[in-house]
Amino acid sequence: MARLSASALKVWDPLVRLVHWGMVASVSVAWLVTEGRIHDAAGYILLVLIALRVLWGFIGAERARFSSFVCTPHSVFQYAQQLCAGREPRHIGHNPLGGWMIVALLATGVAVSLSGWLYTTDAFWGIAWVERIHVFFSELLLVLAGLHIAGVIFTSIRQRENLIAAMIHGRKRVEDEDKTVSSAIGDSNVHAIKRE
Repeated sequence: MARLSASALKVWDPLVRLVHWGMVASVSVAWLVTEGRIHDAAGYILLVLIALRVLWGFIGAERARFSSFVCTPHSVFQYAQQLCAGREPRHIGHNPLGGWMIVALLATGVAVSLSGWLYTTDAFWGIAWVERIHVFFSELLLVLAGLHIAGVIFTSIRQRENLIAAMIHGRKRVEDEDKTVSSAIGDSNVHAIKRE
């Protein structure tokens, strides 16, 4: 992995990083403690963190905004083709597949939290279909989280950049030989680094 230089670019603001790791902690606690107040609290905290992240996705820093990383399906397909061919551009923020993974994780987290809350209400306590929905979305969230982690590891290795560390300190490297391009994959709001 390449080391960060003094000219490393600030990518993830503190709120994005705090919410990200808070969601990781909430999901982990809820998964480890499958019932009771701690489990319920982890679900409520997850829901609050998701609401904060969604709000920040509209009013936050440039790279935190959904408009900077949620691409059209065509652009995602084009990026996937480039990825399979080994010619994908390096993105300063989320790549197109990663952007849609964020949306999927947030939406699934909402479904898990709301179905869990619904199951605790008097009207739906013990109702089998509510429990099945909660279990389904909980398992889907774990699958998506696993795919997200696999994608982060794959991209870290492929681009020789520690993306986990970037989500801790918020910075990514800038190399002299990198050339910043807009619309590397067809969307003018995507900022990528094209390898020469």
